This record gives sequence, C-alpha cells and structure tokens, in this order.
Amino acid sequence: MLICGHQLCEAMVPVMIGVVIGRAVETGDVGQLIVWIAALATLFLLLTFCYQSGARYLMRAIATEGHQLRVDLSSRILHPFRLRTPLRSGELLSIAGTDADETSYLLDYVPRIAGSVTAIVVCAGVLLSIDVPLGLVVLVGTPVILYLLHFGGPVITRRVADQQELAGKATAMSADLVAGLRPLRGIGAEDAAGRRYRAVSQEALAATLRATRSQSVFVGVSTATSSLLAVGVAVTAGWFALRGQISIGELVTVIGLAQFLLEPFNTMAEVPSWVAEARASAVRVGWVEDAPVALSPGSASLNSGPHALELRDLRHGSLEGVTLSVEAGSMVGLVAARSADADALVKVLSGQLVPGEYDGEVRIGGVTLEDLDLGESRRALLVEPHRADLFTGSMRSNLLSGDAGADDDHVDAALRSSCAVEVVEVHGGNLDHGVTERGASLSGGQRQRLVLARALLRRAPVLVLHEPTTAVDAVTESAVAQGITELRHGSRARAFTTLIVTCSPALLAATDGVVFLEGGRVVATGSHAELMERPDYRSAVLR
Repeated sequence: MLICGHQLCEAMVPVMIGVVIGRAVETGDVGQLIVWIAALATLFLLLTFCYQSGARYLMRAIATEGHQLRVDLSSRILHPFRLRTPLRSGELLSIAGTDADETSYLLDYVPRIAGSVTAIVVCAGVLLSIDVPLGLVVLVGTPVILYLLHFGGPVITRRVADQQELAGKATAMSADLVAGLRPLRGIGAEDAAGRRYRAVSQEALAATLRATRSQSVFVGVSTATSSLLAVGVAVTAGWFALRGQISIGELVTVIGLAQFLLEPFNTMAEVPSWVAEARASAVRVGWVEDAPVALSPGSASLNSGPHALELRDLRHGSLEGVTLSVEAGSMVGLVAARSADADALVKVLSGQLVPGEYDGEVRIGGVTLEDLDLGESRRALLVEPHRADLFTGSMRSNLLSGDAGADDDHVDAALRSSCAVEVVEVHGGNLDHGVTERGASLSGGQRQRLVLARALLRRAPVLVLHEPTTAVDAVTESAVAQGITELRHGSRARAFTTLIVTCSPALLAATDGVVFLEGGRVVATGSHAELMERPDYRSAVLR
C-alpha cells in the first residue's frame, strides 16, 4: 500500500504543477499561489514518507524471506534422512545462496507491479479528464505493449535457467577442486583438472552471455516502445494545445505525466524479465525442497549396552560378502588390502546408503541398522570418516559439536587420548583459538587429532574410526593407540565397542583382534602378531 501510495503521489505531482500554473500563475493570484505551493510541498512530504516507509518494510521482508529460504534449504540439505538428489554440494550451495536471494526478490516485484499499475491507472484517469483521446492512448497502448513483450518471457526463462544450472556446475567443480587440491598435486593432475574447470567455466560464461544478451535486447525493446508511447502522448498534447483544445496548465500536466509514465511503463515492460529470472531460481529451489528423502529409519531401540557390531554377507562396491562380528566391549582392527574395500565398508556403516544400495545386514546389538530409530542409531553408532571436516569457529566449538554438554574433565580426557593437547598448547593453551573453514589454519596432523578428539568426546557405544592417524608421526601414533585403548577399554567396565579400519601397525597392535579383508572378503582373523606371519597381511600393513 505504501508503494502504491508513493506512486499515486508521484503521479499527482504533474497534476499539482498544472493546477499551480492554471490557477495561480496564469491568473496572478498570490493567495492561490501560496495555497497550491503549500499543497505541493505537503504532497512531496507524503510521497517521501510513503517511499521511505515502504522501501524499509519491503527490504526487511526481502531480507527476511531470503534468510528464511536459506535456513529452510540448509535444513533440507542437512536432513538426517538424506535427500535423494543428483545435485552436487557446490550446486546445492549455489541454490541455497544465489537462487534463494533471487527467489526472495519476488516480494520486491509484486509491490513494484502494483505501484506501476496504480500510477498508470491514475495517469490515464487524469488524461481522460483532460482529453479522452489522450487517456485512451495510455489505456489501449499499455496492454498492447505488455502483450507483445510477454512473448520474450519464455526465451529469457530458458536462458536464465541454463545460466544458473551451468553456474551451479562450475561452482560444484570449483568446490571439488579446492577440496581435492592436495591429492591432485600428489598425482600431478593439476593441469588436467584445470582444463576441465576451464571448459565448464567457459560453458557457464557462454550461457551467461546468452542470457545477458536476451535480457539486454528485451530491456532495450521495452524501453524504446514505452518511451515512444510516452512521447506520443506528449506530442499529441502539444498538438491539442496549439489548437486550443487544452490549456497551458493542462499541457504542463500532460507533459509531466508523459515524463513520469516512463518509469511505470519501463517497470511493467521489464516484469517478464524479472519474473523469468526469479522463476528459474524458484524452480531450482524447488528441486531441493521437493526432493524425497532416501532413508526411512525404523522405531526400534537398544538396551543400555554394550553393543556388538555385526556385518552379515555385506555387498557394496568392491565388497563381496563380508561377514564379521565385533563383540560387545571389544576393540577390533580391520585391515583391507584394497583401500576401496575399506571405503565401501565405512560408507555402509556411516548410514549414507539406503538398504537398496547395498546387500546384506548391519546389526548393532542384534538390531538391523535400518530398523533402529534415527535418534537411537545416532546415539549408539558414530562413524568418523578418514576425511572429516572442521568448521569455522574455535577449537572448543569444533570439539563440543561432538557433545555440547561435555564437561572440562571429559574434554581434557579426549584431548589427552588423541594427543591433541599439543595442538592446544601450540596456540597458547587456548581452546577458543580460531579455526578457519575446513580447518585450513591447522596442519593435517593437528586437524586429524582434533577430529579424533571430537569423536572420542562423543563416548558413542559403538565407534568406527577410519585411518585416524595417517597424518601423525610414529611416536604420536603409538601414543594415540594407547590413549584410545585406555579411554574406551581401560579399567572401567567394557561399555564401549570400537572398530578401527586402518593399516597402522601401532593401532592394530593395541586391538583385541584383527580382521583381514582381501578381494572384498574376510580371509583371516586373529591378533596382529599372528597375522603378521601372513605375507599378504604383512605387505598390507608395512607398505
């Protein structure tokens, strides 16, 4: 309403100026001049108030809606049941950022359109009161122009959608490149990766240029046609004034209205372009909001524990029927001769896959993983992958993300067990020391120890660790092995079950037993010392 009020006041300014000329300037009446100048000043105060208030409320609404969309999208992307979507993380980031903002600007377009319609209707009414043909030019010309321009909407929508999709793919690839920069350098694939990114980036650039050209042509044509309509009104009014059909004051009013009409005309002409862009973004937002969830956890619960971990005829990726049992309260190591076997096993245990994506069963305390209630499975099982991230914040906030209610004693115990005390001491013993995105401000070994401390702090009944010490030296690795053993399987009753997927001799020597996988199958079990008699096992752990 405020934006419509502003446009109404703007439309009345030329009318008021015409009244001043007709009733005061032409007649030389000073009293009338003072009255109508005061009225004009009041009109300006009113239109200023309407615009400032309306713009403030409007921008607040846009910002609030954009924020709410981002929050909703983030919640959806991080849904505990996992979304079934082909979109990569970089594309999801683009949708939750750029597309959410573009969609929220629909709130800006609606009042602008309403204000423009108000202005055009008021101007047409004034022109009709001055001269019927002038009003008819506006009333007939505006719909005709808008009808012709709407044919450009689908073209813009299609090209903007292509632009946003390719931009999302480029963002996804750049995120993948940054995350995998070190491995790429290790295998000397920087040039190949750079060529792939340049190709995708060039496609995104070409799509952006196509969309921009379409929008530029559309805006140019719409501006030209609306300007011609306004000029036509002004020229017609001048002709009528020369013939004496309208007064000088009315001519000034018409000229002012013709000039003012350029703004609402251009706004209405650009509406298809705006809506096309917002619609393309809204469609992408809908991809995430409407994506189905992949997991459907059950409602079963577990007893107080400890819990055994069982795998029965597990098949996924390179796994070819893995069957093993980790007894409740024990710490078992698992060695895979092929890293792909270890990755596949951890992926299944992490709950990232739905039952249809793997064969076999995973049981915790005798209950299959898919039958467990989501909260119960999260409480009972924690899988810490080899590549785990730290988040922007502090070391304390990253540690407590594992257990926000942990007291200082538990934090200290987790830090000592993971040898992360040294990481804290390097930074002045300050747990509030800042950590940048992905923990980039820390070394690889420091990140790995903090991630391990976070996992230990959770005190999960069943803990699966995947290569937790690859970035630390041998002395630290031995200390970590001892720390994990003492913290989870020390003097207290054996309430915890631990599976460590690793090829580290130091960690394996600290376990109660080791399972050896080769060719996607369990080929041997026993202690680390016993299995060292096998050449294939020895080759796997000493490489």
